Amino acid sequence: MSDIDIRVTGRAGRITLTRPQALNALTYEMCLAIEAAIEGWREDGRVALVMLDAAGERAFCSGGDIAELYARGRAGDHAYGQRFWADEYRLNHKLYSYDKPVVSFLQGFTMGGGVGIGCHGSHRVVGESSRIAMPECGIGLVPDVGGSRLLAGAPGRLGEYLGTTGARMAAGDAIRAGFADMFMPEAEWPGLIAALEQTGDVALLDAAAGPAPEAGLAARQAQIDAWFAPGSRAQIHARLEEADGDFAAETLNLFERGAPLSQACALEMLARLRAGGPDMRAALALEYRFTWRAQAQGDFLEGIRAAIIDKDRQPRWQYGDGNVPDAAVAAMLADLGENELNLEE
Repeated sequence: MSDIDIRVTGRAGRITLTRPQALNALTYEMCLAIEAAIEGWREDGRVALVMLDAAGERAFCSGGDIAELYARGRAGDHAYGQRFWADEYRLNHKLYSYDKPVVSFLQGFTMGGGVGIGCHGSHRVVGESSRIAMPECGIGLVPDVGGSRLLAGAPGRLGEYLGTTGARMAAGDAIRAGFADMFMPEAEWPGLIAALEQTGDVALLDAAAGPAPEAGLAARQAQIDAWFAPGSRAQIHARLEEADGDFAAETLNLFERGAPLSQACALEMLARLRAGGPDMRAALALEYRFTWRAQAQGDFLEGIRAAIIDKDRQPRWQYGDGNVPDAAVAAMLADLGENELNLEE
């Protein structure tokens, strides 16, 4: 497959995304190919570890390739998206629970679906160009691909901030928020990858890691915790409107770009996950309840229209006044019965 290069080199199972012209956006076929590869390597004695990286300097993976999802959804084929998300989430869980080390090198943009394949492994490496984000609320989805688990485990209310605004994290913030483990100058990555291929020894990573860069959001933690304290989407918006300073204005601007229904559901998801202890299966199940309904009942198609198709950046969201009824949130996150996510399929 020209979009992805899968091979065994030395002691490593190698997966390289090769769509740099599309910022390595993840297609359905790429998801299935990655799943098949890691399943094949489970019992392969040659493979001591799995490594994921990507071609080009601009992105590890900018997200899922959503053009087909939009086209099918507009045609009324919601089953395609429901099947895609179920298969993608199954892959995310397999990477999270894999019984061999999974090492990812996250240069440039890692967003959405890129987080799903790059940020659940055992060793997640960031560099000076890394920018990690969960921008799904901006297109009428919720933070998914297991991202809600990471957000629920972030310090204080950082998860609510990152999940509802889509703010981008540089390397230090990504490590602080739990999306990455270690920093290493990107010029050193090729040599380390070669050594890992030769030895299969992940201890080389700890030896090569440099000090983590300063986490810029650490100094903003108290403000974020106050603004995103428990409450409705409308209450958080009101706190941001009342706040002073450049960071408050920047946060308000980002917050107002999101779909209110998506943001309200994201807040509820994080509250449930934090109360129960951030659990991958629980996170994926909640995410799937939303995405299963996202095309028919949510704002996903409108979000893609405004951002990708017409590019007018003027989405006409449900609950455009920002006041989302509790009943609407409950409806999006209600049990799917026989359609609940099955990670064993």
